[in-house]
Amino acid sequence: MTDSARPPRDGFRFAHRLRVRWPEVDMQQVVFFGHYYAYFDLGMTEYLRHLGMAYPDGLLDAETDLFMAHSECDYRASALYDDELDIWTRVGRVGRSSLHFEFEICRDDTLLVSGRLVYVFANPQTRQSRAVPEAFRARVEAFESGRADVLQGG
Repeated sequence: MTDSARPPRDGFRFAHRLRVRWPEVDMQQVVFFGHYYAYFDLGMTEYLRHLGMAYPDGLLDAETDLFMAHSECDYRASALYDDELDIWTRVGRVGRSSLHFEFEICRDDTLLVSGRLVYVFANPQTRQSRAVPEAFRARVEAFESGRADVLQGG
């Protein structure tokens, strides 16, 4: 299920659509490369919201938070001012304490950028690694496996 009008991409069940704003383009009139990381972050936030897991409040209530451990981005083509982009988002792996988000940013059917963000769950005060909360793990794994009841609170 997506909040975008585009048909699903292979391996992705969620997308969030955005329109490129004027301050996001550089002197070459293309989206400045650093903005794609903000787009990834938006995709992650909307993915979690779609699954009914508020970020960051829901994690803080469970005495945990996400800390960045790794990021990567591959650029294939440029997005331009006023383009409508789909930020395809999925969780590729849930480790013992880590969460691996994968992204594809597309304009229509054209893949512009792909990337990966790896977060580690940690205590927000001590910043010591901690295990992924089981309820969080179960919800993400259910959604990624296609279980229809995950979004109805099942």
